[in-house]
Order: sequence, then structure tokens, then C-alpha cells
Amino acid sequence: MLMKPSMDFVFKRLFGAEESKDSLISLLNAIIKSDSPIKDIELKSPDLEKQHIGDKFCRLDIKAKTDKGEIINVEIQVRDEYNMVQRTLYYWSKIYSDQLGASENYKNLARTVCINILNFKLLDNDRYHNTYRLKEVTTNEELTDIEEIHFIELPKSKEIKSEEVNNIDSLLKWIEFIKEPESETVRILELTDESIRKAKTQLYKLSLDKKTIEQYRIREKAMYDEISALENSREKGLQEGVKIGKEEGLKEGEVRGELKAKKKLAKSLLDVLDIETISKKTGLSIEEIKRL
Repeated sequence: MLMKPSMDFVFKRLFGAEESKDSLISLLNAIIKSDSPIKDIELKSPDLEKQHIGDKFCRLDIKAKTDKGEIINVEIQVRDEYNMVQRTLYYWSKIYSDQLGASENYKNLARTVCINILNFKLLDNDRYHNTYRLKEVTTNEELTDIEEIHFIELPKSKEIKSEEVNNIDSLLKWIEFIKEPESETVRILELTDESIRKAKTQLYKLSLDKKTIEQYRIREKAMYDEISALENSREKGLQEGVKIGKEEGLKEGEVRGELKAKKKLAKSLLDVLDIETISKKTGLSIEEIKRL
């Protein structure tokens, strides 16, 4: 059984390896769709260290520099931590600003692209691929292409039938491979797409390697533990919210009931007492009593 590239550890080991550069270039070109495709990349990501595999805060991203000088960061996210947009902007700004040393010219800053492949739905639309740049709000005029952010939401991609395989978008091919590397669609794609065939071969090697299997299980456990913790935390928050809501509802009901009783009493006293005295007796303001 093959490991799934939709797990961040597997994705990093597969596409972040020197022997898989051709597959990564193909994936990047399928996502960015530039008029001037990427021809070569230099991987900048550090190697995975075993002691970090089980760390839920460990970022298993891939950083690369293209032959055009662009900096590209690719990350796959297994779970929704409800901070994806803020997280992406933060990491984009870090990658962008870290390019410059002290006293270096801003002109040396390279175009920086962040690609987020998500195992969950994030954006409120039906598109599985959304791209963002800096644009003027009224005219839609682009300020610069130096910042580019991609969100690819795997659950939004459609099911591909075998008869559609040869006519689908190149990104959909890679999405199918990442989601279901052993599907019939991928088997058909292997016959015509060399990059996917190479990626599948490399995935077979990883799936048979004992050390990789051990690391995969450690990472998988860490991910499931974190997902479980997030779900428990959210459920606890919901329960506390319901409890607080009920308590506040009771308090609000008591306050409303007390106010209603005061108004009823004040109204019955209007014929026998002056407004100032009624105000002192009921605690209602003079203005409230006048409105009765």
C-alpha cells in the first residue's frame, strides 16, 4: 500500500528530494501557469530530522529558488487550525524579508510565491484553486506581481472519470495523484505523463523504506493526536458556550421579569402617589414612569 502524498511528511519527502525535482517543477508549473514556465529549481529546504517529525509545530514545507530567481514556498496542510490566511501572510512576509541582509538594496528582493495545498475547505467559493496578488480595489490594476499566494483546496476538486483523463487540466492531474496515488485515473496518467510516472516510482520507494515508514507513523500519530485535541477543544468550547448562553438567558429573563413587575406596580400607583415617590419605591427612573 502506498503512502498518501496528502500527508505533509510524505509530500515533503517526495517533492522535496533532489531526485524528484522534475516532478516538483511540473507541479509548480501546473499551479503558477506562467507564460514563462520554470525550467530548473534549486531546493532550499533543510532535510527532515527525525526528532522533529513528531513535533506538531514542525513546518514540513518545501522552499525552492527558480531559474528566474523567484522564491517559491510550498506547504501542504492536513488540518484546519482556523488561522490559515493569517499564517500564510505571516510566512510570506518572513520569506520575503529574509532575502535581504543589512544595508542591502530593496531592488534585490525577488518575487515570492506561497503555495498552500489544503486537505480542507477554506474559502467561500466552489473553486479548488484560488490565486491572490496585490491589486487596486477600484480598477483591479495590479500593483506588482512580487507577492503571489495560492490556495489549493483538495476536497473541492471533482472526481475524474477514466474517459476524461486526457482532457483535464494539468493541476487536476497532480491533485488526483496527491489525493489517490493508486486510483485508476493515476494509473492511466502514468502511461502518458512522465512527471507523474516518476513521482509514482519515487513514492513506491518511500513506501517500502523501513525508516520512512517508521517516520511516517510517528508523524501520522502526531497529526491525528493534534486533530483529536482540536476537535475536543472545539467541542468543549461549544459546550461552555451553550452553558454560558443558558445562564445568561436565565439572568436576562429574571431581569426582564423584575422590570415588568416594577412597571406594573408603578402603573397601579400613578393614581395615588406622585411620580418622585413612585420612582423611589420602584427604582424606576422618572422618565420610565412618564412613559407608562
